Amino acid sequence: MGHEASGIIHKVGEKVTTLQPGDRVALEPGYPCRICPCCKRGRYNLCPSMMFAAVPMRCHGTLTRFFKLPADYCYKIPEGTMGLDEAVLLEPLAVAVHSVRQVGVKPGDKVVVFGAGTVGILCAAVAREFGARMIVSVDINEEKLEFARGIVVSDSTGYVDFRAFKPDSFMTSEDTALRLLEEHDPREEEGDIPGFDVVIEATGAASCVRTGIHAIRVGGVFVQTGMGKRCMDFPIGAVAEKEIMLRGCFRYGPGDFKLGLQLVVAKKILVGRFITKVVPFEKAADAWETTMRGEGIKTVIRGI
Repeated sequence: MGHEASGIIHKVGEKVTTLQPGDRVALEPGYPCRICPCCKRGRYNLCPSMMFAAVPMRCHGTLTRFFKLPADYCYKIPEGTMGLDEAVLLEPLAVAVHSVRQVGVKPGDKVVVFGAGTVGILCAAVAREFGARMIVSVDINEEKLEFARGIVVSDSTGYVDFRAFKPDSFMTSEDTALRLLEEHDPREEEGDIPGFDVVIEATGAASCVRTGIHAIRVGGVFVQTGMGKRCMDFPIGAVAEKEIMLRGCFRYGPGDFKLGLQLVVAKKILVGRFITKVVPFEKAADAWETTMRGEGIKTVIRGI
């Protein structure tokens, strides 16, 4: 278990010059082969030989006293910027950075993010930093939507039009998209194209995927960030007719962790606010039960 992690360097190899024992680091919890075609093309997150923490039968998780990792996958935490607990959140933040980069959010974009869990909210926060002028967070949990508002609006140093949308579970995906557009797609000029420029789907739920496709504008960009069923009913006709660009998002790639670290160091995104509870390793089982009950946002387990 465990792939969101930070720690203190215990020992380094003789050729390592960038780190030393005692350094506090955030861990990018997987390393590729570095020689396959994916790695050589700069897409190491797609490496078929990736050794990723906590993947069954291949690699132990980070809930151990010691975890061995190449030095370039350890990101030194600048003194006075964050604690080890907060550094754990750099992993989901890197996912959010990768997701937003995949769709190329740019200044002025109208963005919808499905899901107000940790990754979904971080996607909204990163989209804000990339210049999105409107961000709509979609979730069935009103408490999570309010938390998302606090993160996206309160942490902002500039203007962002944040909106929350709670879908009706009894409506069809098309009707939900219609309601979403009616309530949150103001066309400020007569020539504006109806629909949202970018949809970030961070739930994996089929209904959200379909709603996102129907709510996006013609020529818009959709990224599937949440992991759901491998197969589902999908409005492929709408994708073709609207010339929607579909992108996938799998973990993170070159520069994503580094940019996430820079955003936190610069206090652009306050990841510490996501931590609901910190428990010792001896109570790890309680932490997992808390998460399974859907309580809080993030429960952090302190190491052995």
